[in-house]
Amino acid sequence: MNASPPAPDSADTDISVVSPSARPVNFLRAVLALGVGGFAIGTGEFVIMGLLPEVAKDIDVSIPQAGHVISAYALGVVIGAPVLAVLAAGWRRRALLIALMAVFAAGNFASAMAPGYMSLNLLRFATGLPHGTYFGVAALVAATLAPPGRRARAVGLVMLGLTGATLVGVPIAAWLGQLFGWRAAFVFVGLIALAAVALLRRDIPDLAPPAGASPWRELGALRRKQVWFTLGIGAIGFGGMFSVFSYIKPTLIEVAGLPLGGVPFVLALFGLGMVTGNLVGSRLADKSLMRTIGGLLVYAALVLAMFSFAAHHVVTAAINVFLIGTTVAIGPALQIRLMDVAGDAQTLAAALNHSAFNMANALGAWLGGAAIAAGLGWTSTGWVGALLALAGMGVFACALMSARASERAHARPNDEVACEGSAG
Repeated sequence: MNASPPAPDSADTDISVVSPSARPVNFLRAVLALGVGGFAIGTGEFVIMGLLPEVAKDIDVSIPQAGHVISAYALGVVIGAPVLAVLAAGWRRRALLIALMAVFAAGNFASAMAPGYMSLNLLRFATGLPHGTYFGVAALVAATLAPPGRRARAVGLVMLGLTGATLVGVPIAAWLGQLFGWRAAFVFVGLIALAAVALLRRDIPDLAPPAGASPWRELGALRRKQVWFTLGIGAIGFGGMFSVFSYIKPTLIEVAGLPLGGVPFVLALFGLGMVTGNLVGSRLADKSLMRTIGGLLVYAALVLAMFSFAAHHVVTAAINVFLIGTTVAIGPALQIRLMDVAGDAQTLAAALNHSAFNMANALGAWLGGAAIAAGLGWTSTGWVGALLALAGMGVFACALMSARASERAHARPNDEVACEGSAG
């Protein structure tokens, strides 16, 4: 045994852990590889929103029709997450991650060559299929490799790729799309995904699936009430962010009087808020998981309600948009909670987290649009968001009561045995 450690002269001096396969693994390089995959997915998911006019013109449809490609991708995420997680339950983790990212890369390259409206929708649907399963499995791998007491932070680092994409990847891809045409943006995303494949192959250990893993066992997650409660918190409580963000551009212009040229700056603040929230939320979750979830739902309700007042002035609106971005902090906490309550059906439960978030996207955007269409004004989306956060708190309260009732039911037979023993 050496008397002193070697000098720190390379990147390999980052935190290293030993994987369950007993192979030394560089933890930071592993989560970086997982995060690059998340960066590719986040860029591919959000960049199309800023290129709809170009897409509509090129494939000769209206802008609302072009928007269907966003819905097609989201539908792919919702369907693909549970289906692929169940079917691939017995796959080795690294092979599954590489396969999912390769499919995502191929989908983006194919989307760049889509000849028309129908083919583009079908290809965006297919490209969304690996999204939820990738993040679910990546979160499981990161949590497995994490040092003690840092599971949520490890998941947060993986999610940092997704949130960081809104700050860096989406603007670059949008710029390329404006300069060379919208198809160039998808080529850019495909190239990032190929880089992620190479990093995953190099830096992720060849982890075996859990012993006895099978599609039927994964489906067992759907029999657990706490899994459904946690998914409900995400699908409802997280919808508030999307109710506001889906209409943020016209609200800032019409209500706050923000010049069109200032919109990208405020959107960058939203991305910065997401990155900040992701980092802070994951640290809080490692300290106290359930308090973090409950506290963040209260925080989200307050911040979203504030938007209805803050949106009338440019400076306060910009600050509030940053704060709304930070509500993504609940993501890593819900991911860890699903891992804790899923028992031996980890893969499906972890993947379903992203199905829930996409349902939150659809629900929040729909209710926010309904409020505007009803004549309640652009700022009404803030109240819609606050109500959704409060509804998420209601689901959270039901989850706590159910968990306590289950604990009492399990404790009662033991108490009876103890009483009988003392009586004897």
